[in-house]
Amino acid sequence: MRITILCSSSEHPVNAWLVRWQQEHARDHDIEIVTSKDMLQGGELLFLISCSEIIRAAERSRYSKCLVIHASDLPQGRGWSPHIWQILEGRRCITVSLLEAEDKVDSGRIWHKLRLEIPPHFLHDDINRALFDAELELMDYAVRHFHTVTPLAQPADETPSFYPRRTPEDSRLDPDRSIAEQFDLLRVCDPARFPAFFELHGHRFKITVEKMP
Repeated sequence: MRITILCSSSEHPVNAWLVRWQQEHARDHDIEIVTSKDMLQGGELLFLISCSEIIRAAERSRYSKCLVIHASDLPQGRGWSPHIWQILEGRRCITVSLLEAEDKVDSGRIWHKLRLEIPPHFLHDDINRALFDAELELMDYAVRHFHTVTPLAQPADETPSFYPRRTPEDSRLDPDRSIAEQFDLLRVCDPARFPAFFELHGHRFKITVEKMP
């Protein structure tokens, strides 16, 4: 099978997992990883993993199936960085959905869902590890069930909810509030790309957190 994986940012931490998946399946499938829809050449299966571009019907038509992995229990939680927003809401269990890509974002038919536990002590790297492992499991599911799956439409009687795109400002901490109050925010911040920070005495300070042995 000819498979393409589109991940928009070469700096996204999921890339290490995608390369591992590519290597593990290289004997059975022709797999390429690209960073832009301009690089899509066609094939049987296109995975959109942490893809920030809108892939229109013309691009999707080059593939037999075009699938997205989205970390929410769709139709709830459409939009951007759903697992981050849910952890900030206090959730300790997140659903990860495998679905068909459509022009209307995150509205496609569902292939499969997984439940993912996020304990309150998980930090950014722990969360990523759990999420990315689940994404690879769903990619395996898609390959195994490519010819046999029966996708299910998202419930038409359920009003979808949407999350906004996160910005660096969403990593701001309040120096007048306790660590415990802001720990969920502190632990979801990407220390390399979107570090937690606070401002005090006319200066901006970066905060990182890691577990001690």
